[in-house]
Amino acid sequence: MRAIDPARRRRTSLARLAFAAALAAAPAAAESPLDRLDTGERGVVAKVFDGDTVALANGLRVRLVGLQAPELAFDRDYADWPLAPESRDALAALVQNREVKLRYGGARRDRYGRALAHLERDDGLWVQRAMIEAGMAWVYSFADNRALVCELLAAERAPRDAGRGVWAHPRYRVRSADALDGAVDTWRIVEDRVLAAAVVRGRVYLNFGADWRTDFTITVAPRDRRMFEEAWAAAGVESVSALAGRRVRARGWIDLYNGPQIAADHPEQIEFAGAPLAACGPDGR
Repeated sequence: MRAIDPARRRRTSLARLAFAAALAAAPAAAESPLDRLDTGERGVVAKVFDGDTVALANGLRVRLVGLQAPELAFDRDYADWPLAPESRDALAALVQNREVKLRYGGARRDRYGRALAHLERDDGLWVQRAMIEAGMAWVYSFADNRALVCELLAAERAPRDAGRGVWAHPRYRVRSADALDGAVDTWRIVEDRVLAAAVVRGRVYLNFGADWRTDFTITVAPRDRRMFEEAWAAAGVESVSALAGRRVRARGWIDLYNGPQIAADHPEQIEFAGAPLAACGPDGR
């Protein structure tokens, strides 16, 4: 068994306490974006499983939508992700034994029967935003649950730029298009400049290298193309081809099809680096 450095253990404990204190002291916004969502169940948080899943005292499990935290292995066949215990402890510092209100803005249940909700603490604190601002989770969205993603993306910017929390670890760093070795079948954030952009048989292709057969690509299916083009037009991009030369930040699962690709299905997955998200408009909504 590997010996644990006592000094390292103390540093880890102090780091957890610092994160917990910062989260617990986070003030609630005077006008909460949560007011735009539907109000659901209320209850006291009885158990915190990890940095994005809790159970209420009535037994209802809640998956916090709009974010992803490092995963704890439990009985699965992989190790804990880096900083998974710290993320769980940070969420526990926010909500353990506290009353919360569920807020819905999209699909309400997943295939496991968990509630898919934003959490509002009894004092009005928006739990998702607090976790992201602390650097203990990152923005993770789905096409059927996009409410308030723009606000969360805005909250993610400062901790990411500062390398705070998860952003200090290589596992979660933003990658360039030519640094995706070993990234297939994992969820990543990729930031780089689009080399070429085109529509072929109704499908959008954003190519990041000279060889589309091997280099990184972002694709948009024909059924989703109009939604993306409307978002891009709102940001002043007149056509898909005008995206060539733009630096973008994309997030999603990396699969392999003529090289690594992200198949994007909602506009919030693609940001224009250094500019407001096209899908969110000038006020971030």
